[in-house]
Amino acid sequence: MIAPLTPNTQAILLLTAPLIVGRAEGNAQLFSLSEYNRLARLLRERQKQPADLIGSDAGETVAICAAVFGRERLENLLGRGFLLSQAVERWNARAIWIVSRADAAYPRRLKARLKEDASPILYGCGDATLLDTGGLAVVGSRYVDDELISYTENVGRLAAQAGRTLLSGGAKGIDRAGMSGALQAGGAVVGVMSDSLERGALARDNREPLMDNKLVLISPYDPAAGFNVGHAMQRNKVIYALADVALVVSADFQKGGTWTGAIEQLEKLHLVPIFVRSDPNAGKGNSALLQHGAVPWPNPRNPDELSQSLSKAAEAVAAEPRQEVLSFALREQPPSHAGWSGSV
Repeated sequence: MIAPLTPNTQAILLLTAPLIVGRAEGNAQLFSLSEYNRLARLLRERQKQPADLIGSDAGETVAICAAVFGRERLENLLGRGFLLSQAVERWNARAIWIVSRADAAYPRRLKARLKEDASPILYGCGDATLLDTGGLAVVGSRYVDDELISYTENVGRLAAQAGRTLLSGGAKGIDRAGMSGALQAGGAVVGVMSDSLERGALARDNREPLMDNKLVLISPYDPAAGFNVGHAMQRNKVIYALADVALVVSADFQKGGTWTGAIEQLEKLHLVPIFVRSDPNAGKGNSALLQHGAVPWPNPRNPDELSQSLSKAAEAVAAEPRQEVLSFALREQPPSHAGWSGSV
């Protein structure tokens, strides 16, 4: 059974989500991530929360925010209640749950590691508790040969046999190969999708692992959203933020989401240690990632060797990022509200 939306999540959806119900809606007025972060800080300063923007006594809070963001824009977005109810009905019919940064159920790792870059809304299907289990992220190109598919499936199997959650992006090629190998071996899998979460939630191959709590699919984007290059690029940081260690199986040199996401981790975010498949046929992209600070994948032969490699890599980097709340989270709790987690 899908838990009902908290008032905070309802408000955040109205402000930031396209609420696609059978067709694309006009969304020129939606709050961007930076705008939402600005709104969240404003609410914090006034000891308010998103839920205070909706309901019969919302006038004062709307007036405070309208002075910055415009009354007409706020009222148009907050007035989409009927559209939201249609979207929720559609999501519930597909067993899709929704959490927001204002909910205690929002993955702790994303809040702690991404901070204000964490998506205000997260959509998902499956066992959400898998999102805070860490594990091995496996990423790579969409277009690879059968040999690399088999190689990646074996990595997924070893991760499952070692009791490590396998995280990937759900795209064809390397992503699906790693996820498939782990699921076939009875392991736990997290798929971070950049598009078509609805389709993934209804896919026949996903039905059993979803019901068995072995698979969770999540997306920062509307469940009905189609493919978008920018979304595919951005979701990579979510994969890394949820993992303990990452393996890049194949990357095109200086292009594509795999390359961009790995470089961002190696040169800027430093969330997890990055392994790269390294052999004479690994390609120019993989070789270049090694020059940027990635570590050669040791090709473990059994689950024990894989566990040792992952543990050693995690110990070699700085301790896990501190489990701190978002930089704009309230240091003192406002008056009690159901579902309020203390950060928005």
